[in-house]
Amino acid sequence: MSVTTEITEFLQDVVQAMGLDLTPSIEETDDATRINLVGEDGGVLVRRGGEGLQALQHLAATAFRRQLGDDNRIVIDCNGFRKDKDAELKQMALHLVSKARSSGMPREMGPLNPYERRIVHLAIAEDPGATSESIGDAFMKTVIISTRK
Repeated sequence: MSVTTEITEFLQDVVQAMGLDLTPSIEETDDATRINLVGEDGGVLVRRGGEGLQALQHLAATAFRRQLGDDNRIVIDCNGFRKDKDAELKQMALHLVSKARSSGMPREMGPLNPYERRIVHLAIAEDPGATSESIGDAFMKTVIISTRK
């Protein structure tokens, strides 16, 4: 049994124990395996900025840390919430690059968790004239976006 199948079954067990009717679907992408939980009960996981979804992501990552290793990324989504949020973060990062260009001053974004910071850093890396750096010493950090000199 693959680790993705194990995680999918684990998630199915957790959401059933929560009394939620959600069905997992698996999507392979270039940088991660996405497990999207689909169903009308998804609102429970995406309330309050997706706190329940983040907790479920953390739980799965912790439970399967050894099997996943450093190279395999699993992203847990619910009704496309995280995918939409990722697109929003990327747009905001690109907007802040243009603000940094026009003002000549670095822009801050955050505080962000590690997953969100990765989305921002990857978006900024696509622009050869921009750079990004995480600052802070806690789980949630701020990303500084600036232009290259």
